[in-house]
Amino acid sequence: MGYDVIIAGAGPVGLLVACELGRAGVRPLVLERHAEAETEPRANGLVGQVVPLMDRRGLYERLSGTSGPPRPNDRYFMFGGLALDLSLLDDGPIYTLPIPQRELVAVLGEYAAELGIEVRRGITVEAVAGDDDEVAVEISGPDGAASVRGRYLVGADGAHSIVRKQRGIGFPGIGYDRTTARTVHASIPADWVDPVSGALRVPGFGPVRPFLSLRTEHGGFTYAPFAGRPPMLSTVEWDEPPTEEPMTLAEMRGSITRVLGAEIPLDEPVGPGPHLLRRLRGGHTRVAERFRDGPVLLAGDAAHVYTGGGGPGLNVGLTDAVELGWKLAAEVQGWAPPGLLDSYDRERRQAATRTELAARAQSALLAPGGDTTALRTVFGELLTDESAVARVAAVIAGTDVRYDMGIADPHPLVGYSAPDLTLRLGDSTVRLAELLREYRPLLLDLGADRAWSAALTGVPDRVGVVCAQTEGTTAAALLVRPDGRVAWATDSVPGPGQIAECRAALARWAGAATPDERVASAGAAGESAP
Repeated sequence: MGYDVIIAGAGPVGLLVACELGRAGVRPLVLERHAEAETEPRANGLVGQVVPLMDRRGLYERLSGTSGPPRPNDRYFMFGGLALDLSLLDDGPIYTLPIPQRELVAVLGEYAAELGIEVRRGITVEAVAGDDDEVAVEISGPDGAASVRGRYLVGADGAHSIVRKQRGIGFPGIGYDRTTARTVHASIPADWVDPVSGALRVPGFGPVRPFLSLRTEHGGFTYAPFAGRPPMLSTVEWDEPPTEEPMTLAEMRGSITRVLGAEIPLDEPVGPGPHLLRRLRGGHTRVAERFRDGPVLLAGDAAHVYTGGGGPGLNVGLTDAVELGWKLAAEVQGWAPPGLLDSYDRERRQAATRTELAARAQSALLAPGGDTTALRTVFGELLTDESAVARVAAVIAGTDVRYDMGIADPHPLVGYSAPDLTLRLGDSTVRLAELLREYRPLLLDLGADRAWSAALTGVPDRVGVVCAQTEGTTAAALLVRPDGRVAWATDSVPGPGQIAECRAALARWAGAATPDERVASAGAAGESAP
């Protein structure tokens, strides 16, 4: 059987790629080796620009269970176990969305079902072959072996990706084999928790703020009281001897005592599970050598894995999915300009490599030894400065990554995610995030005289032209890609050079207009078609 797109993996990244394609009118096939959705606790939520990105896909309210747009965290976050005082920032970039990964997968699975996307479970990818025009995927499952073919294959099949290995794509990076990480859900006496701050009061050590990783000379400790679930506690220790014994709560109590030099009474967790009782040895930070190999593309953990706080792998992976979805749909539907799909590899590797840098920096700040302690002291002093907090917060959120949009002297907004502008359309208002749910490029004419929309002819019908006013930017016009990135912007009125630059950006990211579109646009403007 032939498909336009085959997706290996029905985790959150694979499902979101499928949903993005489905919304664009492409029907993919999703293959998942597990017969049922995994219930083992993994990630606990989303952090950074991926949260407003979910709003721009119309998914934020589904995932959060709340109404209205997301709001940035204005309290504190962490970097390498050091606190970032986000109250210093007027407009912080760090958004958080607490949601267990199994619930995230469930919501995306329901969304995929609504879109009519075919998900086959209990199917293992055994081999991948093909050329630049087609991919052949050998699979096995309850009904035996079979082969499916597609124009494109997306490997979203995790850190041990069969797709990546079958295509011979290297996965360089570093391993951390000195660490032993333990994580449990447990019950803690209620009087140990400060009712105002939520801090865990540990006699003999002091208060432990929730969700802020601590580093001592003996290891790391985190207390995470997620709403509606028993508290999650984690430790990291160095140079522990390996063991094959099952993990126990008693082992966790001993680890906490060694790390903090104080005891915390832990009892069995109450409430619905599954509950964590896990020991992991070592970790990895790796980025694939390439995210595209002909008709095969990688996303999520198949493309990058990180050892670092804040769950960066899932945040980057879901952003992969959104960017890959619209570009791959454009290829399948035949309107993609040359190089569009190649830009997925270039842009997402840039973001993944930047996240790798941040993950390794955090690992260095959490390492044992007196030199690390001195480094943390200096770094902590720097984080009392507003500008330093802003820079580090941008690294955590991913908002410091600027794409090259092919413009020699770009406007300051170009290459970054567009601000969530509130736009006045006559007597009504709409947020840019709501307009981006139409899954198409948007050309925003923000001048009162609508000069830019009048000056531009031959704009493809797939581009939404919006004439509006806003106080959110001084730009006179913006071209925003479907993933929310600003592809072109200007503060100027239309002139020959600016018009040519905008046309080039339209051609680069939205493709060429058809002859009929050029004639219709020219006729509407009262001009002759070029």
